[in-house]
Amino acid sequence: MLRSLARTEGAIITGICPSWRSPPEEDHATKRVASAVDPLHLEYFKFAGRMIILALMHKIHVGDFFDRTLFLQLAGRPITLDDIADTDPSLHASCKKILEMDPSLVDSNALELTFVREDEVLGFRTVTELFPGGKEIAVSSENRCKYIDLLIQDRFMNCTRRQLACFTRGFSTMFKEWKQWTEFFASLDIEDFDKMLGGSKGTIDVNEWRAHTDYRGYKENDCQIKWFWKVSPNSLTHVLTYKVVENMTAEQQGRLLFFWTSVKCLPSDGFLGLGYRLLIYKASNSHYHLPTSQTCFYHLHLPAYTSSSMMQSRLHVIVEEHVSSSFGAS
Repeated sequence: MLRSLARTEGAIITGICPSWRSPPEEDHATKRVASAVDPLHLEYFKFAGRMIILALMHKIHVGDFFDRTLFLQLAGRPITLDDIADTDPSLHASCKKILEMDPSLVDSNALELTFVREDEVLGFRTVTELFPGGKEIAVSSENRCKYIDLLIQDRFMNCTRRQLACFTRGFSTMFKEWKQWTEFFASLDIEDFDKMLGGSKGTIDVNEWRAHTDYRGYKENDCQIKWFWKVSPNSLTHVLTYKVVENMTAEQQGRLLFFWTSVKCLPSDGFLGLGYRLLIYKASNSHYHLPTSQTCFYHLHLPAYTSSSMMQSRLHVIVEEHVSSSFGAS
């Protein structure tokens, strides 16, 4: 039960705490000031911290990765301009342009910048001074580095300080002393942390997948199992049968694995790191039915389809995003 709860941690955080999510294509967790619209948002951050440390303690890979700025704050390290390149590409590009501008152009006040940060939260424009009286100080060639440092500090640290504090409170439950916290992060880079939390970002090795799968009701030489994995052309009929799993895209393979196990990303050591072998059961359902799964036990219930094309069509329904994300059974 504990492993099942921790394996679904990524889905829980995505659902209750969307302010932690970067754009979908980035798949990194970060913080957003707009989370304050929910009166319980601080409790959610605390809960998220507890769930993530639970996943780390039990070596469960949840398929989500920390934004670099979030990791650096937890590690007590400064955030530099280069660190925000992935988190906020627009701000990063703007700051780079300011630093590369001709000093005379900056000193002419052509940019009309002062030491404030303008932002838009839930449709409302806000202006925050980077220090008391900052709106009266123009950005010049001499102070532009300070301006950018303060801008980054305010954007990524000051405005989300409360969220980070609550997340830290939940995350720190396994550390009895602050010294343990500092030693933990001192030994890690974000790439190491991502491997511990998110698992492998690489493609799935179908041969390894097959080697870590057992069968109940089926035998490895049954035609359904051959169709499922990898089949060579039929030497008698000269008909090329479908290599159902092998012919899937990497994204579809990931969805099938998620439907089967609720594992979004494999551990860094592949299927061996899952702790349990996968199992394909021969389902008693009619071949008109779709496969089902028991994700807690890594069981896939596969009906005895009568052709490889039928199996392909059924499995391709399963790997549609709206189906795979809801699992097969609990």
